[in-house]
Amino acid sequence: MITALFWDIGGVLLTNAWDRTERTKAFEHFQLDADEFHSRHEMVVSSFERGKITLDEYLQRTVFYRPRSFTPDEFRNFMLSLSQALPDRLPFARELAASAKYFMGTINNESRELNNYRIEKFGLRKLFRVFFSSCFVGLRKPERDIYRLALETTQFSPGECCFLDDRSLNLECAAQMGMHTIQVQSLEQMKGELAKLGVTA
Repeated sequence: MITALFWDIGGVLLTNAWDRTERTKAFEHFQLDADEFHSRHEMVVSSFERGKITLDEYLQRTVFYRPRSFTPDEFRNFMLSLSQALPDRLPFARELAASAKYFMGTINNESRELNNYRIEKFGLRKLFRVFFSSCFVGLRKPERDIYRLALETTQFSPGECCFLDDRSLNLECAAQMGMHTIQVQSLEQMKGELAKLGVTA
């Protein structure tokens, strides 16, 4: 019987905050050299998502290491504007939370400032009891320890839990630990697979 649902956020309930698609939009908007940015991004993204460096430090190392025709505030505001709800999925998660039948938490990779913005902007505190976000716990999917931390902290057995993510690699370790997993592709597919596990709003 499923008693706990753990959710990825970007790509499942909201658009991604700062993935390749979002970065490409920023390159085009601010006319940045994508290759130059990515070479720097790859060197600091782990620290960024683990909460080891701030958003300001990340931007200084990836964008504002030389003069630009735009300001850090303009770039930061553009980044935030890219976060949008997936309107066919977020309401369903709200229904599940409102039912109070399941413990709801996240297991997600995100930098601190973007994560906090998205929690506030989309009212995620009303959905989730706990946030196992990479920036808070210093661990990233698909590392085994972030799933172990979620299980040990909440004290649910793996068989009681279902983890929902849009990327297969992030699901593999959770499945190896005994958690049920769903690779989210659409609302109807997600609802159908949850129903097979007895999960309904």
